[in-house]
Order: sequence, then structure tokens, then C-alpha cells
Amino acid sequence: MCNACSYTIHNYQHHFGWDNSLVPVETVSPGSTIEFRCVDSSAGQLTADSTVKDVETLDFGKINPVNGPIYVEGAEPGDALKITIDSFKPSGFGWTANIPGFGLLADQFTDPALTLWKYDPNTMEPALFGKHGRVPLKPFAGTIGNAPAEPGLHSIVPPRNVGGNLDIRDLSAGTTLYLPVEVAGAMLSVGDTHAAQGDGEVCGTAIESPMDAVMTIDLVKNAQLKMPRFTTSGSVTRHLDAKGYEVTTGVGPDLMTGARDAVMGMVDLLCRSHSLSAVDAYMLVSTCGDLRVSEIVDAPNWIVSFYFPRCVFE
Repeated sequence: MCNACSYTIHNYQHHFGWDNSLVPVETVSPGSTIEFRCVDSSAGQLTADSTVKDVETLDFGKINPVNGPIYVEGAEPGDALKITIDSFKPSGFGWTANIPGFGLLADQFTDPALTLWKYDPNTMEPALFGKHGRVPLKPFAGTIGNAPAEPGLHSIVPPRNVGGNLDIRDLSAGTTLYLPVEVAGAMLSVGDTHAAQGDGEVCGTAIESPMDAVMTIDLVKNAQLKMPRFTTSGSVTRHLDAKGYEVTTGVGPDLMTGARDAVMGMVDLLCRSHSLSAVDAYMLVSTCGDLRVSEIVDAPNWIVSFYFPRCVFE
């Protein structure tokens, strides 16, 4: 129980898809601190007892639930919500899956696969991967968003200018996020919590993990913000930096092709150096490897790099 919280949004108070006509589950005043008790992105379809067969039978109508929506008093179009991300209380369970048809290399990894994770929610020590891998953890909420102005039901999967499925690893404790408001009350929802993710979430999933998230919601009047922005409270890669990185690159005139080449290069490297299967390497790099645009000015070719933290295997 969050003693400092003004409200608790329980795990059953979730919805699927953005729709500004939804009835808010709570009305709050600016300055309120809210605890969101988030389910995982499968809405509980994948558990500690799941097998790869459960990936094959996922109900995609129940993917990526978000808690809410929250009506913020005084919020009007043109304003922005200021969301201070206070803390996370992880569950100790997570999963990563290769879901056919989803992910950066979906054309190369066409079969379902599943990795189950168990970690200590108190110490947050790196989570074990196989016999030798240890993935550093950094909890965050993958989906934080306001309702869009356009009426009707909209998929929760693509990110939007009002936030949503941003999947930005640095939206962790201590970060302040600003989101444009397009409808009265903003209609904020939160979910898709992760225990760890690499920048890019290349296989389409991270360490998907149910957890509680505590956030303080404030209002910035007439902010005229066009897109989400955020401020971090300090270093964002300290949990990964200790041993340095292995880095592969993609070079060419198309950034998406470069990203695919860089990731495939890392998958190949991990298969050779650590005797991993290709799909295991693909799921692993999605949880802790980072895609970076290293150069985008020297036409006609750009460089995309993929950084894999050496601390995972050292």
C-alpha cells in the first residue's frame, strides 16, 4: 500500500485501446499522487507456468492493457500533464517472447518463443538468463498516455503525440514526463510495465512484468506542447556501463535497414561467442541492448549502431 498516495488504480481498472469517450475510473486534482497497480502486457495470459504454446494462443484483443483513464481537473486542450515518476514496486516475475509477425526482425524469426524470468523484487539484482547471463534491471512503464482528440477506439500499440506506448526505458523513477492534452480532463492511462528493456525493444517485448507504479500528476496550463518530452534526474545507463559494450553496426542509406543489420550482426555475434540459439539471442538483446543512430549527416550513408553490455556475460 502506498501511504503517500491520494488514489489507487487497481489492476482490474484497465482498458484496451484509446477512446476519449471512456468513463474515467477516477477524477483527481493536480498535485495528486497515484498508485497504478499494473498487470503485464499480456493481461495475465502469460504466467510463470506458461509454455511457448501459450504464445501461440495469445488473444491479441487483450494485449497491452492500461490502468485508467484518469480525469485531471482543469486539464484542457493545449495544456500539458506533468507526470513525476516516483517509484516502482516490481513483482519478481517477467517474460520475454518472440511473437510471430511482431518485432524488428519478424521476417527472420517466424516461430514463437518464450523466456520466463524470475528476479528478486527487493534487491533488484540482475535477472538470470540461462546459465551464465545476468541482465541488469531498470523498471519503467512502457505505456503512459493521454486520450487522443480523434473520436472512436484506437489501437494501443503505436505511440502517439499524446504519449501512449512510448517504450522509452528512461521513463523510470526520478524522470519527469510532459504529455500534451487534447481532451478535457486529459484522460491519462498507465501500463505495460517492464523490469528491463534495451533502447529499441527490438524483438517487440522486454522483460514484461506486472508491478505497481507511483506517479504524481500536475498540470501545466497553455503549454502548447506538440510531442512528449521528459527530463531525467541523472545518468540513464549506469546499470549497464560497468564492463563496456560489444557494438555492431549497419551502414547504408536507410535507417531501418541499418537498424536491422546492426541487430542481426549482434545476434550472430552472441550465437558464435556464447553458443546461444538465434531466437534466444534475439530475445536477450531486446531486454538490454541499445540501438543508436551514430551518424546521420554524411550522405548518402548513415550509421546505426547496436550496443550490447558486456556485463551480461562477465
